[in-house]
Amino acid sequence: MTDLHKLAAVLDEAARTGRAVPRPEQDYGVADAYRVQEELIRLRLERGDRLAGVKLGFTSEGKRRQMGVHDVIFGRVPESSAILDGSYADISGFIHPRVEPEVVYLIGRRIASPGDALAPGAVAAVAAGIEVIDSRYEDFRFSLPDVIADNTSAAGYVVGPWQPYDPSRWNLGVVLEIDGRVVQTGSTGAILGDPRRALAEAVRLALQAGMVLEPGWVLLAGAATPAEPLVPGARVRAEIQHLGSVSFTASVPEPASASESASAPGPTTPGASAETPGVSGVRGASERPGTSGEES
Repeated sequence: MTDLHKLAAVLDEAARTGRAVPRPEQDYGVADAYRVQEELIRLRLERGDRLAGVKLGFTSEGKRRQMGVHDVIFGRVPESSAILDGSYADISGFIHPRVEPEVVYLIGRRIASPGDALAPGAVAAVAAGIEVIDSRYEDFRFSLPDVIADNTSAAGYVVGPWQPYDPSRWNLGVVLEIDGRVVQTGSTGAILGDPRRALAEAVRLALQAGMVLEPGWVLLAGAATPAEPLVPGARVRAEIQHLGSVSFTASVPEPASASESASAPGPTTPGASAETPGVSGVRGASERPGTSGEES
């Protein structure tokens, strides 16, 4: 039987050191995987991190069929994983990062039931976003419980300028560019067949985890296209019809000279970027705060 606390510690260490780990040898189920995820986040919160919101994965029907699953999955978004729109973000602490365009909702009030998720005021604003995913498992290979335990491969997120939420605009064109070249196109309609369903699904899964969605949190509603590999120096830009664009540039700091190393402060969390001011010791900050493949 898998030691859930040990697995959480192993995944936490992998994220902090940027070193991939093998998949667990023992089998475990979805319920245990969410317990690992909860413990993994608890370790981060004990170090001073905070929750900025939640995210969904497997929101595409095609992706669920590919993975042989019948439900979306739920993850938690640490504040420390935020990246400033338009900034340089240090990716040297990642293992094998990928990027995908997202619809991001800003939660307007406390939501304690799926039915309440559709009431006025539940969504305060909406924006184009980019999620960075980075499985902590070797070769980006995992089972369904594995990816849930690994907090759905959550690694970073960028939010563009907030826009008024108009629920009548839901089937919107999406473009993902890397270095000015279009690499993916799609529609927000690929998210659960209708991205407006994302909030109710997030509330449902949050309640199963003993949580409610809080005002000011973000909801990453799921990927609108397949993910693309992220390499140092790449400039990533996503644009969603009516919502505008969001971007960042992946960077890797130059090695410090011997004299600089002697006078430099101690190490920070992998991903911290001197080029990207924001939350201390993180990958930047937002303006607001056995299968291979992407989980979203």
